[in-house]
Amino acid sequence: MYGAGEVQVEDVPDAHRIEPTDALVRVAYAAICGSDLWPYKSMPHDDTGRRMGHEFIGVVEAVGDEVRTVKAGDLVVSPFLWSDGTCVFCRAGLHSACLHGGRYGWDDVDGGQGEAVRVPQADGTLVVLPVEQDDALMPSLLTLSDVMGTGHHAAVVAQVSPGETTAVVGDGAVGLCGVIAATRLGAEQIILLGSNPERTALGRKFGATDVVAERGDAAVERVRELTDGLGVHSVLECVGLEQAVVTALEIARPGGAVGRVGIPENETAPTGIAFWKNVTLGGGPAPVRAYIEELLPDVLEGQIEPGLVFDRTGPLDEVPDGYRAMNDRETIKFLIEL
Repeated sequence: MYGAGEVQVEDVPDAHRIEPTDALVRVAYAAICGSDLWPYKSMPHDDTGRRMGHEFIGVVEAVGDEVRTVKAGDLVVSPFLWSDGTCVFCRAGLHSACLHGGRYGWDDVDGGQGEAVRVPQADGTLVVLPVEQDDALMPSLLTLSDVMGTGHHAAVVAQVSPGETTAVVGDGAVGLCGVIAATRLGAEQIILLGSNPERTALGRKFGATDVVAERGDAAVERVRELTDGLGVHSVLECVGLEQAVVTALEIARPGGAVGRVGIPENETAPTGIAFWKNVTLGGGPAPVRAYIEELLPDVLEGQIEPGLVFDRTGPLDEVPDGYRAMNDRETIKFLIEL
């Protein structure tokens, strides 16, 4: 990406191992993420360009001398952040704060939207998948790299519990996966705030009991009507726009919790709303590596189908148009098949 709206597919030097803890992965499936749309909308022009992509499944081609948990030939999924798995934060399940971790596409690490990736800290990052590369579950398994784990993180932080009420703000891929997560954790009423009929229909398929298409004050009033004026126990904020954060805080009932996973529009948050209602406000970059082992069996057994959020598949050459389509809300999520 060279700037807002400037995405190109280019030939670059082959990915290769540098450190003994690296693995070289040949990418089989990748994706465009909603978070990629932030620079697509606003990135200043950069003559160097930025390698893009952080969601991928691939086959290990080679590993460094210190790698022990994966080997050449393994089919693996990578979380959207790499981490060592051993630092104090990783041991606490917060891999997104790893002391020795980082982001794909930065600091001489390849982006996931390409043919191959150098994966640092391979032992702490990669998870071997017990299926073949052409398995029909690939789209759902790919969501474990980011959107399913991120939706789950929002639900965990929002303290979704059996028999209680939940609202999900946002009908994008993360919001829809948040509905799956809330359903999986036993929420009795799940209110999806979204205005796209095709997306909200998928949300109902995933378990949403109600849909609120209004925005702002009208949305807050509608949620209160659906909850006897009390608001909801748990809110999953999956957009990041300030209005979405305000709505999430407004619809939380006193003593409720809000899990924020939408990348913030700005660095401020209207926390005063939370204060006066004793609402717990938390969240941030999801430690999806901590959740893969928990969610993987449900995908393999067909208990959840998060791969349905992919509504367009294409080769690497179609990625620039995939960005445009997602930005124009023609597509929920673009799956890249290499």
